Amino acid sequence: MHNEGMTSCVPQSQKIPASALPQSEEELLAWLRLARSRRVGPGTFIRLLREHGHAGAALAALPGVAAAAGVKGYAPCPPDHANAELEAGFKAGAELLCLGAPEYPPHLALIPDPPPVLWAIGDPGLAQRPAVGLVGARNASSLGQRMARILAEELGPAGYVITSGLARGVDTAAHIASLETGTVAVLAGGVDVVYPRENKALWQQICQQGLVVSEAPIGTAPQARHFPRRNRIISGISLGIVVIEGAAKSGSLITARNALDQGREVMAVPGSPLDPRASGCNMLLRDGAGLVRSGADVIAYLQSAAQGVLDMDAPEAPPSPPHPPARPLPAEKADSPSRAANLKALLSTAPIPEDTLIRESGLPTPKAMEMIFDLEMAGEITRHPGGLLSLA
Repeated sequence: MHNEGMTSCVPQSQKIPASALPQSEEELLAWLRLARSRRVGPGTFIRLLREHGHAGAALAALPGVAAAAGVKGYAPCPPDHANAELEAGFKAGAELLCLGAPEYPPHLALIPDPPPVLWAIGDPGLAQRPAVGLVGARNASSLGQRMARILAEELGPAGYVITSGLARGVDTAAHIASLETGTVAVLAGGVDVVYPRENKALWQQICQQGLVVSEAPIGTAPQARHFPRRNRIISGISLGIVVIEGAAKSGSLITARNALDQGREVMAVPGSPLDPRASGCNMLLRDGAGLVRSGADVIAYLQSAAQGVLDMDAPEAPPSPPHPPARPLPAEKADSPSRAANLKALLSTAPIPEDTLIRESGLPTPKAMEMIFDLEMAGEITRHPGGLLSLA
């Protein structure tokens, strides 16, 4: 499931002029004051910067802008409030990432409402790398948590950072499995406020080995209304989202909808129709999400989506001259059942890795995966733990 809205550059209307980026502590304070002022959302923040050139001038103009909109007695965020937040953030070992700055997550800057500021603890460079969001149920089953670990362990060595929300269940399993290869935890409250408390040790590990980010002010206790906004950052940082055990009405489904709106790839792990925790995943699959059984599936979907964007950006080829109808392909090339039989012939009762089978088949990865899935559904091959396949 993919929306072709994602592009390789920031929309012109969202670009922050380089001259507007803070170059001093005073300018950084003005930037934070503007971001924390009442009624100033991401869109308004960007428009004010573009119209007035820098945060200080935008702050000075803000009361007049509010008055013109019918808001009387408006005052921007007081300097002492923003200064206290800066001091608390630096004391907590965090740094402030400003929209438009080189260290700001590049894919997050592409979404319609990018956070003007992000507090970050850890290595901001991780958010510059290709990322996949793994999200799912807090009350995940042991199989769901195991699937999260498997995907994280397969995607990490392939160069993907894992993004999640530090919640119980799927999030926790995904972060633990990707500590060594790269993980980003996006919090609903302040970066210094651990929720749930039982993940304090994991939070400390991610601060040291990975990256923790939040758009909330330092010290903010997470509330229910914060989580949907947190979810848009998880998907915004990522190239795609994989939902592992998500109920029909859950935060995971909100993240998936955000991802689709942002032009990201949406994928899901199928589950039993009798398990309410899988209802959201199965709904996503019904509606066209990519079916995920392994890390190879995720990589194939992301590569296919990236190629689709490249094809859209390529100049249109001139029309071809008229030519006679093509001759039918030989049966062994045109006949998909024959291809499936050839792929099946590579298997025996001894399990082999799925990626080995795909490579030896000589087929394009998406086509080979489709055929493997069909054979699996037909009961002709058996899937074993660790991504191994054999004849049934």
